[in-house]
Amino acid sequence: MKSFDEITDIISTEIDKINWSKEPIGLYEPIGYVLSLGGKRIRPAMALMACNLYSDNIQPAVNSALALEIFHNFTLLHDDIMDRADVRRSQPTVHKKWNDNTAILSGDVMQIASYHYMTQTPLNQLKRSLDLFSQTAAEICEGQQYDVEFEQRERVEEDEYLEMIRLKTAVLLGASLQIGSWIGGAGDEDAQLLYDFGINTGLAFQLKDDLLDVYGDEATFGKKIGGDILCNKKTYLLIHALEMAKGKDADDLQRWLAISDEKLSDDKIQALTFLFNKLGVKEICEDKMQFFYGKAIANLEKVSVSDNKKQELRNLAENLMFRKE
Repeated sequence: MKSFDEITDIISTEIDKINWSKEPIGLYEPIGYVLSLGGKRIRPAMALMACNLYSDNIQPAVNSALALEIFHNFTLLHDDIMDRADVRRSQPTVHKKWNDNTAILSGDVMQIASYHYMTQTPLNQLKRSLDLFSQTAAEICEGQQYDVEFEQRERVEEDEYLEMIRLKTAVLLGASLQIGSWIGGAGDEDAQLLYDFGINTGLAFQLKDDLLDVYGDEATFGKKIGGDILCNKKTYLLIHALEMAKGKDADDLQRWLAISDEKLSDDKIQALTFLFNKLGVKEICEDKMQFFYGKAIANLEKVSVSDNKKQELRNLAENLMFRKE
């Protein structure tokens, strides 16, 4: 079995081989730029690790893994425009470094490129891999739309939020594992268990992201702390704060949510963080993370390969739970 580091080295090498030095430069240069920023490479790594559970030869899954990574980065270009995010992986976002139109069009090309690589999936797994990839792509758009709509709503229920992050984040992790396992030769039951492992890991992962946006270290998190607070994003923390705040706390929360003056940005972040601490929503979020992490590990335990083969996936789930970036 290959380690996570060995897998990510393979992915980085393959990504570096892709030639984005094409005309028009203004279209392709941003793609090379965003892919050169690195990132965790979680999705392609999961695909290759799942393949490796059943086959020593992971090369047949490499193009599918590249498709998943290119697609993921395409979504980030468009998300950053919608969120007006200035920083990604400690560097200027594409729409900030270039402009919105460039980020939209370069993102479109990345989506097309992702399908080009996915069509190079081994023929015996091509149809269902493409079907799952297309289903997942649509689900991610559904999740993003819910996310946008939630910003305009006064209240969002916990179940609604969890369904949104399942669609926006978790389904791509699940699909990565399932496609990789299919290519490796997994049976249907194991492939479904790995998909479920990805879903539950993804839910825990996104809840951790909510926490890091408030409580992370900006130097390691890779983007500005408090960005979700400033745009009133309905995170798991804010949803529970809105539900739990009473009296003066509720008044203070609503008052700060109504403030959009950039000069008061730091004050708003500080005030909402204070309220989150007072209401104990950090601990509520951490408990929910642990719940999904536990479900993920339970899914993985049922996969019918030896425990030592599954250790790298266990380690990955744990690292995602306790990461600082």
